[in-house]
Amino acid sequence: QPEVYTSSVPCDIDAVVRSNTRLSDEYSVLTLDAPEIAGLARPGQFVMVKPSRGTDPLLRRPFSIFEILRDGHGQPTGISILNKRVGAGTRLVYDAEPGARVACLGPLGRPFEPVDPPAQAWMVAGGVGLAPFVTLAEALAARGTPTTLFYGARRARDLYYTDVFEDLGVTIVPATEDGSLGAKGFITAPLNDVLIPQGQGMQRVMDEALAAYASRHPDRFRLGGTVEEVKRAYLARRTLVPRHLLAATAESQMSTISKSYEADKTLCTLRA
Repeated sequence: QPEVYTSSVPCDIDAVVRSNTRLSDEYSVLTLDAPEIAGLARPGQFVMVKPSRGTDPLLRRPFSIFEILRDGHGQPTGISILNKRVGAGTRLVYDAEPGARVACLGPLGRPFEPVDPPAQAWMVAGGVGLAPFVTLAEALAARGTPTTLFYGARRARDLYYTDVFEDLGVTIVPATEDGSLGAKGFITAPLNDVLIPQGQGMQRVMDEALAAYASRHPDRFRLGGTVEEVKRAYLARRTLVPRHLLAATAESQMSTISKSYEADKTLCTLRA
């Protein structure tokens, strides 16, 4: 039987900017009055935001729902999004002032499925990749699930909102590229150090995750493609594809693989 996911119809609203906290010259957290979206949102979902009334940018931008904002009675009143200023759209979000209105459509996307004890949950994030994990950490804390956040950044001062996760009982394993906090290098280094004693390792974890995805989508993938085969396909098509285990059933399906993998790769629940 194919997997079926159903959700409520998303809301398309003009959300009022409640506040805009600039964390640095690049990062900001925008809070929006959006009780309709906040009341429906589940961990891991996102919204499509258009921060301007004009045609530049023409299209909305996707942002993970960072936080669900609640009033004193626990009722959802709004959401926040974690933004990194990169292009025209994210620059407008960074510059938005309280009282401004932005078009906001959501919640969208298939949510996370929080695990229950005795399973453990591991979350791996860096930069704006942190955004979907606050709501997930809250759901895991409500279940009493032991949770670890592997969190990487360029510098220690770029590791934002660690106090929020610590208050939820999350164990944080940091890594910084300059070595100012935690392991020096990318966050995959301490993650691999934890996985190897368990007989896993990043390569095996990725292989198993991608193989599981392929088994659910036999029409798109076949097992047996070597790393070199996939690399050659990548270079020929200049398309992002998984580098482990998987190869396309046909050359014409490479773009489909890229889109499907990018859509699903944000969720990988590891059971210790």
